Amino acid sequence: YPLLGSVRASAQMLSYEAAFSLGILGVLIQAGTLSTRTIVQDQAWVNVGSIVREWYWLPALVPFVIFLIAATAETNHPPFDLVEAEQELVGGFHTEYTGIRFAIFFLAEFMNVITMSAIAVTLFLGGPSGPSLGFVAGDNVLNVWVMPMVWFLVKVLALLFASVWVRASLPRMRYDRLMSLGWKWLIEIAILWVLVTATVQVATVEHW
Repeated sequence: YPLLGSVRASAQMLSYEAAFSLGILGVLIQAGTLSTRTIVQDQAWVNVGSIVREWYWLPALVPFVIFLIAATAETNHPPFDLVEAEQELVGGFHTEYTGIRFAIFFLAEFMNVITMSAIAVTLFLGGPSGPSLGFVAGDNVLNVWVMPMVWFLVKVLALLFASVWVRASLPRMRYDRLMSLGWKWLIEIAILWVLVTATVQVATVEHW
């Protein structure tokens, strides 16, 4: 049974790694740089309309959705938790560990979810970009340091809330459908969107 769980984990990771990378590639083509600092600066908050015009969640909407689905699968989060699948497989740490050791396994999994949410916020949702405090004049500590951290934390918590909502709402997928979703849908859609994004960028530069 542990060997079967390892095979499932490897197959799931390899299947969704390509879609995950192509989702990120959509943002990189949109931004024209590999620098996350520049990507965040390009999504800087100007006014409420900048959420639509500048943040990449809308121009890179398809990669955003693909990234979230692939990240959920990469972190073995429900409904893609077939690696553990407690009702079907007896995972090694479910039977061999208790107490704090058992908790550390789940803590590591949820830390992966937090990391993926932070990456999604940085690439698609403007990072720490957000409105500053209007009643505080100038570039002071609150507007320059405190509010960006607050906005980044709020966005990460929103994605974490959505992940918990998905966990409680959707049943575990059947394994063949899990593979079909990754290979027959996500990868193909991601490749097509990368081609469309590249064409739009070239057309913009060439003034077509």
